[in-house]
Amino acid sequence: MIEQNRNGTPLNILVVGLGLIGGSFAASLRECGESFHLMGFDLRSENVEKAVSLRIVAEGCEDFKSAVDKADVIQLSVPMLAMPKVLQQLKGLDLAGKVMTDVGSCKGSLVQAAREIFGDIPESLVPGHPIAGSEKSGVTAARAGLFKHHKVILTPLENTDRAALSLVRHLWQCCGAQVNVMDVWRHDEVLAMTSHLPHLLAFSLVDTLAGNPENQDIFRYAAGGFRDFTRIAGSDPVMWHDIALGNSKAIISSLDQFSEGLARLRQAIVEKDSNTILAKFEQAQSARQNFASILERRACMANSDENQRDSVTFVANSGEGK
Repeated sequence: MIEQNRNGTPLNILVVGLGLIGGSFAASLRECGESFHLMGFDLRSENVEKAVSLRIVAEGCEDFKSAVDKADVIQLSVPMLAMPKVLQQLKGLDLAGKVMTDVGSCKGSLVQAAREIFGDIPESLVPGHPIAGSEKSGVTAARAGLFKHHKVILTPLENTDRAALSLVRHLWQCCGAQVNVMDVWRHDEVLAMTSHLPHLLAFSLVDTLAGNPENQDIFRYAAGGFRDFTRIAGSDPVMWHDIALGNSKAIISSLDQFSEGLARLRQAIVEKDSNTILAKFEQAQSARQNFASILERRACMANSDENQRDSVTFVANSGEGK
């Protein structure tokens, strides 16, 4: 089995950084039905204690070196700007036979840091990014199933070990995720537009309105659309601060594109250009409906897969089909 060492014992999986994503990764593996020994390390001892008490990990680790020595797989789930420091610590340890991966939203900055620290990027490093999350943060928000039916993007490099890539893919599939492979730089461009830009817009909008002298009335009478759009402004500020700096080039490009589009809409309103305004709204509506159809098809496929698995399980448990 791929989840076992050659001696038949379960893989030791170390999660470094016990927040929402790292904790949910461990919790998902714990409940996936395969045998893994899950370990957790965090600079905050209370996070480690909480992860153990919630049975997210089986073993809490206080010493980083000892934890790495025991690990077969090291999942780096720390903020992006903390990643170089962790990689620097790893450089001084024996990493032979160990697979390293991460969950960061910016892959280019991770690769650059690894190259600067290690010289040659380790073949066992498999950069990854789960496209899932929540506006809640911390280990207490972690839950099994967070990645179920969500995409995880892996961005292997030319020298990435194929066996390491296969193992990381398998672990995410155990979490219920749909795994895709993408080029590092393409990943950062796409995520800047689809994830980073919306979060920055939500943060900026809420911050701008909060500074308005009449903000109490503004927030009091805000409708559901405002609530839905600004929900993501409740996300972890430290994490998004790191993302803004870690993927700054692609984010600036996406902000510029959005600003240009917003300026054209503003000008159309100033000029009372009804045709342009209506055309923009109709085009956006059509694109959103198309996106909704894609999501609906995915949901139907996911439900179909679930029903098939439940049917197989029922037949196996009932003894039919023998």
